Amino acid sequence: MGPSTPLLIFFLLSWSGPLQGQQHHLVEYMERRLAALEERLAQCQDQSSRHAAELRDFKNKMLPLLEVAEKEREALRTEADTISGRVDRLEREVDYLETQNPALPCVEFDEKVTGGPGTKGKGRRNEKYDMVTDCGYTISQVRSMKILKRFGGPAGLWTKDPLGQTEKIYVLDGTQNDTAFVFPRLRDFTLAMAARKASRVRVPFPWVGTGQLVYGGFLYFARRPPGRPGGDGELENTLQLIKFHLANRTVVDSSVFPAEGLIPPYGLTADTYIDLAADEEGLWAVYATREDDRHLCLAKLDPQTLDTEQQWDTPCPRENAEAAFVICGTLYVVYNTRPASRARIQCSFDASGTLTPERAALPYFPRRYGAHASLRYNPRERQLYAWDDGYQIVYKLEMRKKEEEV
Repeated sequence: MGPSTPLLIFFLLSWSGPLQGQQHHLVEYMERRLAALEERLAQCQDQSSRHAAELRDFKNKMLPLLEVAEKEREALRTEADTISGRVDRLEREVDYLETQNPALPCVEFDEKVTGGPGTKGKGRRNEKYDMVTDCGYTISQVRSMKILKRFGGPAGLWTKDPLGQTEKIYVLDGTQNDTAFVFPRLRDFTLAMAARKASRVRVPFPWVGTGQLVYGGFLYFARRPPGRPGGDGELENTLQLIKFHLANRTVVDSSVFPAEGLIPPYGLTADTYIDLAADEEGLWAVYATREDDRHLCLAKLDPQTLDTEQQWDTPCPRENAEAAFVICGTLYVVYNTRPASRARIQCSFDASGTLTPERAALPYFPRRYGAHASLRYNPRERQLYAWDDGYQIVYKLEMRKKEEEV
């Protein structure tokens, strides 16, 4: 061993005492911490046991209550099903009674359709219409109803182009507006934020009422004509028909409708003065004048020139009428009450004379109590597009031959 070895041993012995004291204090600290953790774990276990016992007690108390609630729910469901069945049976019985005892047509037989006073205008009046197609169908019943959504105000119109090659939906909200919404397809229209999917087409003049029509790529609508050059103001009770090209967004043609003293044709739809309609035969107009303020008039229009080809004085009353449409040359008028109840077709007029009022069906619309601001027939789909207090509805129609008995 060298001379430095004793010094090293002495140095190590002198430091061993403090190190042993520090280790002792560290061990005591760790023991205290472990004891505190054990105490906390014991408290947690006690609390968990107490909570588990409370949960078991709560479960034991709730199980009988849940069983009673389930039994009551089943009883209520059974009672609701029973009531629903009774209501359906009553409605079927009412429908059967209405079928067996139909209301009389809203036609005043003491006045002749062909001999009434006529208005001055273009086209033949009260002559039998010569069909240009072989369409010979009439309504048998309004088979079903589907409510699409609610869009816009209480009055408006929505439709498809019956001659169009696309599935575009046209929505014209309001009775005095100049902007139409165009949706690419029906699915886009039914979306929650439908307006974002729509393009807007603005016409140069605001339309009047809900008698507009989309036909062959054109929008046909009525407007108030400008005043006379002499400054007499607007032409009273006279309307101008506008033919508007939807793709080019230009006015193609216009014509003053050849009827003086126009009044609303429908007693329950006061804002509409000319109601345009399309069917398998072409373009029609439903209107009324002061000359016979009790009945509707029908006119066949040339969609190219807007000329009036023929006119008829129909026996269908204006009173309580709310809308109308044309199928295979036959006018069907829908009646209701105020306040609104269940609508019904209660008058028909066949311009060709094939369908007599006695053979015409007078069906009710499906069970919904509302008021139709407009009805548009699509001959390709055999459906009605209806605007009912802001709701857009589709009615499917069941047809039969005009010669068949009701």
